[in-house]
Amino acid sequence: MRELIGLDAEPFIIGAMGSHGGGTVEGQLEILHEYGITQEAMGVPVIASNEVTLLGQTSRGIQVYFDSLCLREADLIIPINRVKLHTDFVDTIQSGMCKMLVIGLGHHKGCTAIHEANFSYFGETLKEAVRLILSQARVGFGVAIMENAYDQTSLIEAVPARQMLAREAQLVELARENMPLLMIPEIDVLVVERIGKDISGAGYDPNILGKSYILDEFVLPVPKINRMVLLDVSEASHGNAIGMGIFDITTRKVFDQLALEPIYANGIALKCLDDCKIPLVARDEAEAIRIAIRVLRDNDPNCLKIVKIKDTLHLEEIQVSEDLLDVVRQDSRMELLGPVGAT
Repeated sequence: MRELIGLDAEPFIIGAMGSHGGGTVEGQLEILHEYGITQEAMGVPVIASNEVTLLGQTSRGIQVYFDSLCLREADLIIPINRVKLHTDFVDTIQSGMCKMLVIGLGHHKGCTAIHEANFSYFGETLKEAVRLILSQARVGFGVAIMENAYDQTSLIEAVPARQMLAREAQLVELARENMPLLMIPEIDVLVVERIGKDISGAGYDPNILGKSYILDEFVLPVPKINRMVLLDVSEASHGNAIGMGIFDITTRKVFDQLALEPIYANGIALKCLDDCKIPLVARDEAEAIRIAIRVLRDNDPNCLKIVKIKDTLHLEEIQVSEDLLDVVRQDSRMELLGPVGAT
């Protein structure tokens, strides 16, 4: 931002969240402010808008919308996004600068329109839409942010608009190499402490758990999981527990936080209502785990493989039941740290 101002530019920040924040200007500003992105903190105007312009359509008739304010007022557009594997489709480009242009700056209307595309050809639709936007909008370059397996920033790179599609495809491959893994191959009950929009757009990352209503191809090794328990929703999600539908059991704590309007707006835009389903609601964590064990099929009750993780973004430390200790000992990638609470 300082570099732009130093060039006598007058930059402004615009939210590019598609249907997040309930698809409303107020909801998206609230999310930005929660992350500390305010005019006072950034020194430039911070705005949100739902005004879009129809730029055209893809070869399959999918309409492509783009932010009207950027088209009208911006001399230069700079999309900024984390590059990572997508939660709903597999292609050479997935989540990154290109998705930010098409879905983020398409706002709620553009996000809904682009999701008319079936996920079997969603990647091709996204690339067509990117080319259409680059031909009509003044996109100068993008900023790609990469993270390692520990959720730490590993790379920040400016990518010229003309190279965006090709370079993002290379960065997606790098993202795949840097993804964390849940290294326990078979799990009877997986306990997930929290899901959230700040963890993944789907609330959790299907590429880690191998569970999805949409994604049917996993490019990473994923565990075989029987039952899943959800304990909480991240504070930054403001009750948007999209993704809870993949879990079998949750807690009253989650249920009492649910903000149905943004959950439903997200699910409808993605055309995946399964992600909005409310699991069986247990009183607390202990009851939820007891129920999960009780409904297991074809398992040995004297050998329960139970794993607990914080979320799919933080896998550096996990908890496992005693019956999994030998699995950990035999895998050189893992290290036993001791009993929970040990110093």
